[in-house]
Amino acid sequence: MAKYYIFIPFLLLSFFLVSCAKKTGETVTVAVPITQSVADFRASVKVEEPQSIHESGKIYAYQDYIFVNDKNEGVHVIDNSDRFNPKNIQFLKIPRNTDVAVKDDKLYANNGMDLVVFDISDKDNIKETGRIEDVFPNYHQVVPEGVAYIDTQDFDPSQEVIIGYVMETKKIEYAMETIETGGVFFSENGALSNDVGSGSGTGGSFARFSILDNLLYIADEKKLSVLDITSGSKPSVLNSVSVGWDIETLFHYDGYMYMGSPRGLFIYSIEDPLNPQFASYVQHVMGCDPVVVKDDLAYVTIRGGNGCGQEFNQLDIVDISDKTNPSIIKTYEMSNPHGLGIKDDWLFVCDGSAGLKVYDIEETPDLRLIDQFSNINTYDVIPLEDKLLMIGDGILYQYSYKGNEINLLSSFALN
Repeated sequence: MAKYYIFIPFLLLSFFLVSCAKKTGETVTVAVPITQSVADFRASVKVEEPQSIHESGKIYAYQDYIFVNDKNEGVHVIDNSDRFNPKNIQFLKIPRNTDVAVKDDKLYANNGMDLVVFDISDKDNIKETGRIEDVFPNYHQVVPEGVAYIDTQDFDPSQEVIIGYVMETKKIEYAMETIETGGVFFSENGALSNDVGSGSGTGGSFARFSILDNLLYIADEKKLSVLDITSGSKPSVLNSVSVGWDIETLFHYDGYMYMGSPRGLFIYSIEDPLNPQFASYVQHVMGCDPVVVKDDLAYVTIRGGNGCGQEFNQLDIVDISDKTNPSIIKTYEMSNPHGLGIKDDWLFVCDGSAGLKVYDIEETPDLRLIDQFSNINTYDVIPLEDKLLMIGDGILYQYSYKGNEINLLSSFALN
């Protein structure tokens, strides 16, 4: 008997139990999964020659290299030793990949339901050296927009992975009063993963991975996992803590983990690094929401529309001086905000097609717009000590800090 699962575009991460009666014989358009065996899916991870990017995702900086996620396809390895002339040197084919983190020449990446480890000590000879199976929830490919139902009658999640869908028109074979919940989706959304510890890199503001010393924290839809990466290629899961629902972002700052969700900001203490403890939650309007933190303030961009909730587009400033009682103290209207980052007294906001906005935050909550690069489409940003990295529409931009000015150093097309 066929089962149909409703897809709720806004969440992308989880399904809710929904009552929705359908009559026997009614014709509907459904998405039929294209599947691959779990064994073949895992074996499809490869190191390949450099190639053009299809859809740029998250970015990560480590030493003289930049790793750019190609959404659900893998990771492009960019040699940035000459920041005026970056070079695309290799492609890590990692199906269903969205996140990476690096420490001591070991690159950690999600591969659907697994965590895979690469040795990148020799950039000309990168090798897969480890894997933890089934770290993430029952992982499926995100359903195309506009799809209402998924036909899963022939899908066995213990043996198969969904790698795509074909559309078919079918008749419902039985009266259906309740649409069951389906799987979990590792979405594209993810906050500046300011990894801490010798030998680790820096992630952009759409990150779910964060490294603290020899621990790798991974946020998925509803839990925060703590992994021991002391051995490098053989990480082990030490703990998994249930957190909020629909977690999208993870940011570590001064003994706390800040996790963004479409509904609000969750704050967890990691005073005991192996046992994160809930501190508080502050609700905001519905929307996709990376977050970064400095001192006693959190900066949250909230993007509406396009599956992210309501039509609000804004920057919220949250007072977190009392970690048990945070509060939103000011809101700024934005056009279509995505990633953001902080360096000293500068806040960088990727405001989509409105470009990169640079704010002086010295008088927060009163922000002062001091610069705007409005001729580009922006997605994510990493403020490093000596340069600013930004990505948008498959182009990697690099800027220098000179006094009170931000100047473009180079732009590198990944496609």
